[in-house]
Amino acid sequence: MNVRIKWIGLINRVATGDRKIRLLLAPAVGLCFFLCAIFFVLLALVTDRRLNLPSFPPAPYHRHLGFPVMAAALLLLTWCVFHFVKKKGTPVPIHPPPVLVASGPYAFTRNPMLTGMFLLLFGLGFVLQSLTLLLIFTPLFILLSVLELKIIEEPELAMRLGRNYLDYRKKTPMFFPKTGCIAKKRRKGL
Repeated sequence: MNVRIKWIGLINRVATGDRKIRLLLAPAVGLCFFLCAIFFVLLALVTDRRLNLPSFPPAPYHRHLGFPVMAAALLLLTWCVFHFVKKKGTPVPIHPPPVLVASGPYAFTRNPMLTGMFLLLFGLGFVLQSLTLLLIFTPLFILLSVLELKIIEEPELAMRLGRNYLDYRKKTPMFFPKTGCIAKKRRKGL
């Protein structure tokens, strides 16, 4: 059995196992993800300085671009967390809700939490005037996130949620809503 299959099995066992263990581990796993994102930001800032790159975008435009993007990202992240808590879980993969969350932002995309995180990193890139955060490290973070989703998270979700998740995955885009999707779903009352 390869490492990937064992890792998926471990996440599944914890996610469906003892609630006390999940409650204990969830903050630590969430903190690890947050620290990973912070590491990318700090690495970008160090790289900018080492390479003596110019600040981009120039002041005061960096704030005019960055703060609205960050505000939108934080609103999206908050909306996502609300829907996870509403279904009695957290966004942390080892303490998920017991059922598929397909309401709120999850009605439009499968991974709005990550979309919000990506937007937050781009917004920080603007505010911090970091070329490498905008052009290298955020895209790298996105690439690594997509790989993790495809290799680990989606197989675990299929294992845990079965046909419900497979149907949801087939009809719901990964990160960005389909054109016209939001208007159609609003008319349906989602």
